[in-house]
Amino acid sequence: MTRREPASESSTRREPASESSTRRDEPVRVFLVDDHALFRSGVRAELDRGVPDVTVIGEAGSVDEAVAAIRHLKPDVVLLDVHMPDGGGAEVLRRVRPEQPDVVFLALSVSDAAEDVIAVIRSGARGYVTKTISGRELADAVHRVRSGDAVFSPRLAGFVLDVFSDRPGAAPPGDPELDLLTRRERDVLRLLARGYAYKEIAAELFISVKTVETHVSSVLRKTQLSNRYELSRWASDRRLV
Repeated sequence: MTRREPASESSTRREPASESSTRRDEPVRVFLVDDHALFRSGVRAELDRGVPDVTVIGEAGSVDEAVAAIRHLKPDVVLLDVHMPDGGGAEVLRRVRPEQPDVVFLALSVSDAAEDVIAVIRSGARGYVTKTISGRELADAVHRVRSGDAVFSPRLAGFVLDVFSDRPGAAPPGDPELDLLTRRERDVLRLLARGYAYKEIAAELFISVKTVETHVSSVLRKTQLSNRYELSRWASDRRLV
């Protein structure tokens, strides 16, 4: 009878998977920060539906709540609203990022104003996408920022390139006239300059037509302009469009 040699250790023993390869195989752990509970529910539903490689581990509706939960849960990616009543995304970044540099932040906002994009990127977000994004596109953006890419909705990338490359024509760091406008007035002005009707602006911003009219009147008074055409030119000159 032929004697069988024992198999070598190298042929029978499996090397443990490296930490990096194990991490790649695990779902991306996502935390949601937005002050609208209905929106958070919608994002969670989109990411939970047919996206097995992303899991939502928690959510928060305020800055303090978000900071405490992120510190405790240590998610891979935080989807971060830009504007909230108690400080918004930049405040969350300011308080969390220095102590948890491995957590990646991706802004997810209804606003596509240049000043909002630049402010949150300067604070440390890895990307900025608008709330018109689909569930699958959002999941892809989450994976990309986690792997080290910077991700922006297409029309927002130019704002960042202009500012961070110091290209001629880039938006100025401050504008006294623009600073007179509230955030909501800027949102209304931006849509108005793009040709939106009052009813469309109201639907886009979830406000009434009457409120839109009030904001437009306020902007006209503050800018000392007299009509929609002049407002559009004014907004274009300040890179709000």
